[in-house]
Amino acid sequence: MNPQRRHGIGMTSARTRERLMQRLRESGIDDLRVLEAIRQVPRHMFVDEALASRAYEDIALPIGHGQTISQPYIVAVMTQTLNTGKRLHRVLEIGTGCGYQTAVLANLVDEVYTVERIATLFRQTRNRLFDLKYRNIKFLHGDGLKGWPEHAPYDGILATAAPAEVPHALLDQIAIGGRIVIPIGERTLQKLMLIEKTLDGFEQREIESVNFVPLLSGKI
Repeated sequence: MNPQRRHGIGMTSARTRERLMQRLRESGIDDLRVLEAIRQVPRHMFVDEALASRAYEDIALPIGHGQTISQPYIVAVMTQTLNTGKRLHRVLEIGTGCGYQTAVLANLVDEVYTVERIATLFRQTRNRLFDLKYRNIKFLHGDGLKGWPEHAPYDGILATAAPAEVPHALLDQIAIGGRIVIPIGERTLQKLMLIEKTLDGFEQREIESVNFVPLLSGKI
């Protein structure tokens, strides 16, 4: 991807982004910090150039390798759910993908640790986010089901792919008082869940129905 080729196509206009912000507000996203974090991320830089004209529509788009860039509303819901109202220090993301959700998180937290199992995506996204001047993101080509234990505990964990149940490794790596936001279920029936770790164990709450790619083991 050549960032210079994208600046002349009109996708960075304030009007274009404000239309997306308005749609998100109308859909119930009311966390001003989350809205501003999304506003700052140039979504057109995270999709194929042929799809850049649709980057600020509230839809998911293909990014290759059987993966998608999530719908902005879903990114906003997950980020808003993860956000506790205070700035988070360390957050783990499972499933880097094209890096759009990663960039939104990086605008809100001190450190993002992100794991991607597909080597090609891992390299492309690491280079993209470096080119976009994000310096508070650490990358791992690895198995998301295992998390990233070397940097645990995390204040928050966010998964952008759906396992059948919450991986025990992620439960082990969340700090007391921390939150896990993760889609759970089979391909055709998934629920976005919020899991909070307390001194007494875990509490969970269903947020809404979602549709994510499955969270697979291993790396390729």
